[in-house]
Amino acid sequence: MHRIFTTAVADVYPHYVTKAERKGRTKDEVDEVVRWLTGFDQATLERHLEGRTTFVDFFDAADLNPSASLITGSVCGVKVQEVEDPLMQKIRYLDKLVDELAKGRPMAKVLRSPVTA
Repeated sequence: MHRIFTTAVADVYPHYVTKAERKGRTKDEVDEVVRWLTGFDQATLERHLEGRTTFVDFFDAADLNPSASLITGSVCGVKVQEVEDPLMQKIRYLDKLVDELAKGRPMAKVLRSPVTA
């Protein structure tokens, strides 16, 4: 089992926020990305952070967004769509979304919103 699986999401979450804020994005936008991926509402997200839920339990409780499979690209040189372990892939999805947010992509693109005509 990879060490990140048993790490509390609350230990990594501040790094997501810092990364986004350094690039002019907000904690609220990070929360929006996390909620989109997991299906959690804000209160549930906060409970997981306060309760120091591990990534295993965090994603076990999540209702992964059906559009998550549209998340592609590399994080730390690893293509998220090619990650074989399902839990590691979910963690990489989250990493990728935060990366895209920090790179200034419009929220609609980060959240894989359909293009309207």
